[in-house]
Amino acid sequence: MPFIGLGLHILIALYFGIHAIRSGQNLYWLFVLFSFPLLGSVVYFFAIYLPDSRLQQGAKKAVVSAAKALNPGRELRDAQAAFDYTPTAQNQMRLAAALLKAGQAEEAAANYEACLTGPFANDSGIRFEAVCAHVESGNFVRAIELLELMRKMQPEFRAEQVSLLLARSLSQAGRSMEAKAEFESALARFGSFETKAECLIWALLANEKGLAAHLQVEVQRTTDHWNRQTRDLNRPVLRRLEAAYEQARQLA
Repeated sequence: MPFIGLGLHILIALYFGIHAIRSGQNLYWLFVLFSFPLLGSVVYFFAIYLPDSRLQQGAKKAVVSAAKALNPGRELRDAQAAFDYTPTAQNQMRLAAALLKAGQAEEAAANYEACLTGPFANDSGIRFEAVCAHVESGNFVRAIELLELMRKMQPEFRAEQVSLLLARSLSQAGRSMEAKAEFESALARFGSFETKAECLIWALLANEKGLAAHLQVEVQRTTDHWNRQTRDLNRPVLRRLEAAYEQARQLA
C-alpha cells in the first residue's frame, strides 16, 4: 500500500511537471515537484495550476457578475466621478464606455465625439466605439460617415466589424442597394458565423427569401455544435436573430 501512495504522488507530480513545461513556467518548479512530490504538488496546485484553471476563471467571472448585479451602476458612477474630478480624454473615454454599457447610447456617442476632437482625433479605436454608440442610438447617418472615414484611413482595421456595421447602417438609413452590396461583400470576404448571422438578419427583414433560407441552414449547422459558453458569448446577435425571425413572421 505505501508503494501505491508513493506512485500516486509521483504521477501527480509528473502531471504538474508536464503542465509546468507546456505553460512555460520556470524550470525550478520541476525541482520542487520531484524533490518533494506531495508537498511540491500541493504548492504548485495552489500557486500555479488553480489560478490558471477554468474553474478559477469561472469563479472570477461569477464574482464579477455578482458584483455587477448587486451594484449595477457603480462603474458608471465611478467613471462620472473620475471625469468630473479630472476631465481628461482618458476619463472621458471611460465615461463613454460606461454610458454605452449602461444603455445610454446618445450620451455615450456625445462623449466619444468629444474625444475625437482632441489629441485622439485620429484614433481608430475610439472612432469605432463612437460608431457603435451611434448605431445603438439610431444615428446611422453619422455612423456611416465615421465608418467610411475609417475604411479610407485604415482599410484593414477591424475590417469585418466595420463592413457589418456599415451594411447595417446603410440598411437602416434606407440605402438598400448599397446595404445589399456590402452584406454580400462581407459574406464573400469573411464567412464567419457573425457575418452569416448579420446577413441572415438583414435577409429576413429585406425579404431576401433565397439568401435567408441558405443562411438559415448554415447558421443552424454552426449553432447545433455550440456549448453553453459559446452561446453566452454570442447571446447579443442570437437575440437580434430571434427578433428578426419574429418580425419576418409578422410581415409574412
